[in-house]
Amino acid sequence: MSAQNNAELFSQEADQLAINSIRFLALDAIDKAKSGHPGMSLGAAPMAYLLWSRFLKFNPRNPLWPNRDRFILSAGHASALLYSLLHHAGYDLSLEEMKNFRQWHSKTPGHPEYGHTPGVEVTSGPLGQGFAMAVGMAVAERHLASRFNKDGFDIVDHHTYVLASDGDLMEGVAGEAASLAGHLRLGKLICLYDSNDISLSGPTHLSFSEDTAKKFEALHWQVLKVDDGNDLEAIGKAIDGARRETAMPSLIIVKTHIGFGSPKFQDRHDAHGSPFGIDETQATKKNLAWPFKETFFVPEEVRELFVGVVRRGITANADWDGLMRRFSGDNPRLREEWDRFQTGALAPGWEKELPTFAPTDKPVATRSAGGQILNGAALLIDNLIGGSADLDPSTKTVMKKKGFFESPLALPQGLQNLPEGGWDYTGRNISFGVREHAMGGILNGIAAHGGLRPYGSTFLVFSDYLRPAIRLAALMKLPVIYIFTHDSIAVGEDGPTHQPVEQAAALRAVPGLTVIRPADANETLEAWKHALAAGDAPTALLLSRQDLPIIDRGKYASAAGLHQGAYTLADAGKGVPEVILIAAGAELFPALEAYLQLVAEGIKARLVSMPSWELFDAQPLGYREEILPAAVTKRVAVEAGSIQGWHKYVGLQGAVIGIDSFGASAPGEIALKNFGFSAENILKKVKEIL
Repeated sequence: MSAQNNAELFSQEADQLAINSIRFLALDAIDKAKSGHPGMSLGAAPMAYLLWSRFLKFNPRNPLWPNRDRFILSAGHASALLYSLLHHAGYDLSLEEMKNFRQWHSKTPGHPEYGHTPGVEVTSGPLGQGFAMAVGMAVAERHLASRFNKDGFDIVDHHTYVLASDGDLMEGVAGEAASLAGHLRLGKLICLYDSNDISLSGPTHLSFSEDTAKKFEALHWQVLKVDDGNDLEAIGKAIDGARRETAMPSLIIVKTHIGFGSPKFQDRHDAHGSPFGIDETQATKKNLAWPFKETFFVPEEVRELFVGVVRRGITANADWDGLMRRFSGDNPRLREEWDRFQTGALAPGWEKELPTFAPTDKPVATRSAGGQILNGAALLIDNLIGGSADLDPSTKTVMKKKGFFESPLALPQGLQNLPEGGWDYTGRNISFGVREHAMGGILNGIAAHGGLRPYGSTFLVFSDYLRPAIRLAALMKLPVIYIFTHDSIAVGEDGPTHQPVEQAAALRAVPGLTVIRPADANETLEAWKHALAAGDAPTALLLSRQDLPIIDRGKYASAAGLHQGAYTLADAGKGVPEVILIAAGAELFPALEAYLQLVAEGIKARLVSMPSWELFDAQPLGYREEILPAAVTKRVAVEAGSIQGWHKYVGLQGAVIGIDSFGASAPGEIALKNFGFSAENILKKVKEIL
């Protein structure tokens, strides 16, 4: 779609009528709710309208068409603008839903929510996150295009557009993501920057005076400028210019007026997040020569205009369907792969290349076991893609011989020693650089785009850097996999700055995130199986730095018990035990030593491995009672981390051996012993409560 081949649909009068229709439908919704953000809905409406009417490739009758252009409202506070666009463009979003803006169970929540409103591509609102997710979507488009496009069959060929605000570009996550996007030369990524010099608390000159154009040029972006946000011709030329540029992403700086048209609020920070009220809305309508007195009114001429726009999208979708039929005839195996990628199904027999671990094998860190498992899975799960925040050698998350996702244009001149597998967009390893927060947002964008299964890794202590993105992944129910290694004070000599204490508890507090801390290589294998099979929730794997023995599963219970979250590893005898030991991760081993000593002393003990609270809490009550009988009140939980939350499982008469202070720089085994993670200390605690 382009401005040129849509020209017959439009006139200056029709454009202005449509822009004001979009503005005032949004404004009416905000006024009725007595809540919302009118400023951007008024100021950014012209550029949003022009993009949607002239350039954006979409089909409201098929909102998930794989080759649609993606539009992300990073400034999610302007949700009323997006809902107005979706209503005008024929999506399943009625006027009644517009009237229910920000109300209970409406399709028009306060900020856009992925999977809730047709046409909303991601959940946005935390500023900068939408920008980072747009980068992820552009990464997904480039990888899938390189994977599937053949001569005469460009089945993946779409743009990612993001509408961002001053606040978005202030956020560090946007800066991180922009840096990587420029480095990767993501030429099909276009950001429309609504530059109105106003933020919530006042003029941006109070806090934001950088030269954004020069900054983005330094980050290898094409920068285009539009001096008047109401100049449709200039906006159209800028978008055309951005689309023609294929070697760099584009930033279009559009100077706008927040609250445009309001006699009282234009160019004032008050317009950002407070409803105008009926009187000022009426004054704004009068000021912009809106001739209609009704609220929630869309003129018939505007509806007819968008019928033409939608018809072009339907035609584009039909043309693509025809292309896919021809593609399928010439490339039947590739079409099967495409369908599997799109549905998220795992390849048949995907588990057969996974490694096995025997108790006679040498001790192995769960991070190292995880690396072996990842590489086994990557052999048959062809859409697995990801990397780390510059920690691949430590997190063990490089997929061998799968290449690196990289633009040849980004390579230094004369570079000869290319990584094994070569450098191009077909590579499945992403070098995120030291950009944890952007990595989190980009993973979300890749997952929301569809067709790929993303993972990312860093040390557990640095999960704090990407927590906002993790929260959004859980909110959107995206199957992102996080690999957090160096999971406890056993990190050792790097000291308290690198030794996680509160991070596991903080991750467990995120609703919808499954946290798994496996104890040995075989539990790690089962944890990876769960993460790969989980299609509607993110998973965090917490893995050890230190080597750990491989439990003899002929002597003790199968590691498959991990899928229930907790399972009885060992039991001294039938019936109700006197005491239950519960441990997660590496601390299962001193707990096992303590268990064996208790049994030797004639104490009827049970040892429970609890790698995942979330999976255990999801089990039927009967199973949970079987593992942790209510009658047994003498319980001791052991984990080298914050004790917060463990009393849920040990009760008031139980005890928790954990750490609620920062660690210390020392060899890992010394740190663990001095903080009480030894069989001797566990035995002492058990005997105190018996």
